[in-house]
Amino acid sequence: MAAAESTRHGGVSGPPYDSLNLGKSTNDAPDNVARNRQLFCNALGFQPDQMAWSKQTHSDQVRVVTTPGGAEGYDALVTDRAGILLCVSVADCTPILVFDSKTGAMAAIHAGWRGTAAGIVGKTLLRMAAEYGTRGADCYAYTGTCIGEADFETGEEVAQQFQEQFRRFDPVRQKYFIDLKKANETQLSGFGIPPGQMECSPYCTVRHNSDYFSHRAEKGVTGRMLAVIGRRARAASAHD
Repeated sequence: MAAAESTRHGGVSGPPYDSLNLGKSTNDAPDNVARNRQLFCNALGFQPDQMAWSKQTHSDQVRVVTTPGGAEGYDALVTDRAGILLCVSVADCTPILVFDSKTGAMAAIHAGWRGTAAGIVGKTLLRMAAEYGTRGADCYAYTGTCIGEADFETGEEVAQQFQEQFRRFDPVRQKYFIDLKKANETQLSGFGIPPGQMECSPYCTVRHNSDYFSHRAEKGVTGRMLAVIGRRARAASAHD
């Protein structure tokens, strides 16, 4: 079993993608990204050809993955198959990983503000329930590193798409601030995942930009992290 999120350290890319840029959608040299992905996968006991991903569109669409490879238009991936590494790409948006300890089903979710407001986490969990019989009591979830509430400044148009408990108005700055972590954790708990089976990253991509890529802090010219989850396929024995 592997569940991880990358940082920006340990790769071969130069500035401004230094150094473990795992994003194909950047202007980094493709050879650098390929080498970085190999390094990252090696550390987890997988190979790049076992990765499953989608070109993300900030939607609430969920892809049921049966084989490695790419797709387009999905921001959440689910599978119950070993040997597949589900991957979502982030650089301020919230990554969420879920593991169903009873069925072996897994999810990797990319929740930007649009996906969060659209309830992508809750919809993904309902899809897991429909496909695999997943129950909240059996799940373990991780809400990963993203832009923190103190740095996610928005206008009223964005803020009004969130419930009051997830937004804060600053009268001095005349701006709203959105708590993406709290909004997504509420969807996890709403599915019945116990608090003791949920973990949340204490880090912020903006405040801790030396360790994480941030699209906002670096004005769009930066790398991408991956959040991944997968069960390693067991090697066949000599008697199989």
